Amino acid sequence: MLEVTRMTTTTELPISVVLVEDDERLAKLTARYLESHGVTVTIVGDGRDAVGHVVKARPDVVLLDLMLPGMSGLDVCRELRSRTDVPILMVTARGEEADRVVGLEGGADDYIAKPFSSRELLARVRAHARRARGNAGPAKKTIRIGRIAIDVDAMQVTLDDAPLALTTYEFMLLRALAERAGRVLTREQLVDIVRGSAEEAFDRSVDVHVSHLRGKLGDDPRNPRIIKTVRGVGYMLALERG
Repeated sequence: MLEVTRMTTTTELPISVVLVEDDERLAKLTARYLESHGVTVTIVGDGRDAVGHVVKARPDVVLLDLMLPGMSGLDVCRELRSRTDVPILMVTARGEEADRVVGLEGGADDYIAKPFSSRELLARVRAHARRARGNAGPAKKTIRIGRIAIDVDAMQVTLDDAPLALTTYEFMLLRALAERAGRVLTREQLVDIVRGSAEEAFDRSVDVHVSHLRGKLGDDPRNPRIIKTVRGVGYMLALERG
């Protein structure tokens, strides 16, 4: 059974970003552009300093370069993901599918390759900040399917009333499946719903997130009962209890 409870909206606050980038010129240009659009940016140039700063500052979004001195962006991402659910947008010169998968497997929510459009970067920052705050839509709602409850506005998920720690992408993926529970969605449809564009869809990106999500939901990967795989097509959130 799918139950949706609508509630009131919340007021959107200014967006704060921690930009982890060792290229000083690029970091300043990126920060200047974002700040000209009302985003507060703090630049960190060394991977070793990034984790502690992010945990202390608690920004809305982290923009994380993959190639960093002191500590790699991937290691920073993994460490952050073990300590916080802040949305992580990996910014790197590497654009191959394998590198994207590595970033996603490390806990990144999104991926943008250099050289990137400043307008696109701003749009993604705003989108992830809205989603993290639960303001992706005009009204707050709670979706309940069996053992799962999804508070869209608070961006919180519970399983048997126990809270789950999900990344932004995992949350949006689960929400997309839950809002269409009982329907099969292709990987391209899921990317289109979650990120707003199917152009960058590639099979393993969605598979990685589904695998992580299943683990957090306690879904048996060999015989999943909550998020079902429809071979050659995509995924479906089962309406029955998991």
